[in-house]
Formats: sequence, C-alpha cells, structure tokens
Amino acid sequence: MRLRAIGTSASVLLLWTSVALAAPAIVVGSKIDTEGALLGNMIAAALEARGLAVQRRIQLGPTTIVRAAIIAGQIDIYPEYTGNGALFFHSESDPAWKNAVSGHAKIRALDRAEHRLAWLAPAPANNTWVIAIRKGLPGFPERRCLADLAAYLAGGGRFKLAASAEFVESPAALPAFEATYGFQLRAGQLLTLSGGNTAATLRAAAEGTSGVNAAMAYGTDGELAALGLSALCDDKGAQIVYAPTPVVRAAVLARHPEIEPLLDRIFATLTLETLQTLNAAIAVEGEDPNTVAIAYLKSKHLLP
Repeated sequence: MRLRAIGTSASVLLLWTSVALAAPAIVVGSKIDTEGALLGNMIAAALEARGLAVQRRIQLGPTTIVRAAIIAGQIDIYPEYTGNGALFFHSESDPAWKNAVSGHAKIRALDRAEHRLAWLAPAPANNTWVIAIRKGLPGFPERRCLADLAAYLAGGGRFKLAASAEFVESPAALPAFEATYGFQLRAGQLLTLSGGNTAATLRAAAEGTSGVNAAMAYGTDGELAALGLSALCDDKGAQIVYAPTPVVRAAVLARHPEIEPLLDRIFATLTLETLQTLNAAIAVEGEDPNTVAIAYLKSKHLLP
C-alpha cells in the first residue's frame, strides 16, 4: 500500500501506525444448534481473552450455510465435526471416517489442499448418531453396548425405539447398526417421529410414550443424562466419528499462530461427558450459551 506524504515524517509514521493497528476482526461463526453456540462462544471468548478483536456470527445457520461462509471468507473460524468431511468430499464409504485419528487426518489434508482451511486438534468426544436406552432396562447387560443388543432382542427383551424417518431409512443410520451388530427391528419395535429432533425422541423414551424405551440420539446430547438415558457404545464402529474440531482459514492462522495452541488446550478438555453436561445446562436448564461457555473456561483456568 502506498501513502501520500502528508506533512512531517511524524505524521506519516502516525498514519502507518494507525493502519497497522486497524487489523480486521476475526469473525467467529457457528452452526445454529446448541453445541454450535456453546463451542462458538468458547472460541470467541478465548480469542478475546488473548486481546484479539472478534466479531461474533454465532448460530449463523445449518452446516451448508456455515461451510459456504468459511470457504467464501465471510467467517474465519468455527467449530465443525470431522465426520462431515465424508459429506464435504463425497466419500461416505471410506472407512477412514469411522476412526477418530484417520478421519481427522483425512479432512485436515483434504481441506488444506482444496480450500486452505486448517483443522486444529479435535475434542476427545464423538457427536455421532447413537441409540440410547432407559437406565435400568430389565435384563439389559450393565456394559450397555450395541454388541449386547442382538442377544437381548433374541432373548425376548422388550425394546421399542423412537427415531426420525431419516434415522430409520438412511443406510448410514439404523440399517448400519443392524448390519454391524446382527439384529433387525420389526415395525412394532419402532416409533417413527416426523422431523429429526432428538429432543422429541429422547423425551419419548424417558416418558415411555407408546411403550418406547429407547431413542435415536447424538453422542453429546445434553438431554441424555438429564432424562436418565444411556447411549449404547458402538464398539464395532458402525458409525462415522464426528469429533468437534475448530476449523480456521489458513491465512488467519498464519497471522495469528497463537490461536492453535490456545484452542488445542481448550478442546482437549471437552470429553463426551463434559459436552453432555454443558449442553444440558443450555438445552435443559435454559442457561445462556455464552454464559455457560465462559463459566466453563474459567472453571478450568482457561480464561484469565
């Protein structure tokens, strides 16, 4: 950039200094859901605490909107899930997505090469589709894993699942669980609800609506613990791994390399149980996402 001399050298120096200080704010976005708001506010609060100028575009929209915004440079950073790389790069059948380490490595390499986006370290959590059951389901093994479900059903165990039509019909959802673990739910063992809202399926299981005692859910749903439900572990890897991860434009990270260690430290603390608890504070108890995010960071001494 060239500047026209405007009098004394001191004036020129002052003008250059003003331009240097007027660095653009880092635009932090997030998806429209509860966890998006939680993680987006965590990222924004952490950057602000380091003295960086931040513009919030929290709960900007669904995945397609937020993804398009970061590719277009309209936002600079947001929390995404490693498993969505399968959707972004049309490679749903690649087994790499069903492993936390290989899935992260794959999307990190693909997005850096294609879109100059940097995927930082993921949280040790998986927000994938799960099947949750009521705690204390008679005759169900205490281990609470999907590997036990086939035997439970074969032994005549009472089981009725509340789920969305998408979950029931999509090859990647219930059919994938059935094929991997060797069971088949009959029509009478399903309550198919319109829409894909897990709040409705979880409440149906908790309240025993129409005999329901199991529900479609996501791994970090806050309502799970609050409603007395347990997610069955997917120890054979039927589902793609969706690890929450900050994604930042490479150009922004080059200007502010301190972002990576800062967010790596925060996301390392976000276990499955931690996210369930924080999401519950928002979705069940009605607390403000930014308030929950800041309180958590302070409790872990991650904010000054």
